[in-house]
Amino acid sequence: MGDVTADSAMDAVQRRLMFDDECILVDENDRVVGHDTKYNCHLMEKIESENLLHRAFSVFLFNSKYELLLQQRSATKVTFPLVWTNTCCSHPLYRDSELIEENALGVRNAAQRKLLDELGIRAEDVPVDQFTTLGRILYKAPSDGKWGEHELDYLLFIVRDVSVHPNPDEVADVKYVNQEELKELLRKADAGEEGLKLSPWFRLVVDNFLFKWWDHVEKGTLNEVADMKTIHKLT
Repeated sequence: MGDVTADSAMDAVQRRLMFDDECILVDENDRVVGHDTKYNCHLMEKIESENLLHRAFSVFLFNSKYELLLQQRSATKVTFPLVWTNTCCSHPLYRDSELIEENALGVRNAAQRKLLDELGIRAEDVPVDQFTTLGRILYKAPSDGKWGEHELDYLLFIVRDVSVHPNPDEVADVKYVNQEELKELLRKADAGEEGLKLSPWFRLVVDNFLFKWWDHVEKGTLNEVADMKTIHKLT
């Protein structure tokens, strides 16, 4: 915690979340081994020296036209500010309702909570039983010299038409894209055009799974590709 003073310039909202939120620490088999602050879980020094790994989730929300909702993270985010990513990416917290292991209910509860926090999507519009938990990935990604991610990330898909009211403390912009529009975003990011950047976890999902899963979204056959036995180590 010696860096607290040095972080006094951190946005007040992000600072509160960094110290108030307790992430769930897990081992590489997704067994809970403890908890720590969001601050410590995202310090590369801690990640490297203590191998801190925390549970996370990534929501992919599609509308009834099967367009994927993307968000651009706010400029005040401590990790990966202003990058484009999937609909919502965050962490279940070390609390009873988000530690429930059965059918990943704790993670789905957390996803519902954060869709409201970040995008103003009402809980009743994204019922927890409507999320399909497709799989888990494990990855590590530095953001800058100080901050980074080391996550065991649950991938949650849901098809719902929703009203979106982004929280500017969390989200700079949003857009829906179809498959061809996402491929154009990938091309621009690869070419360095328009300063466009994508989050590393989103890129890993895109490169390994997204387009084949998207086809199943449109067919209504997502359960055919769900695999919660495997943890895909993409570090």
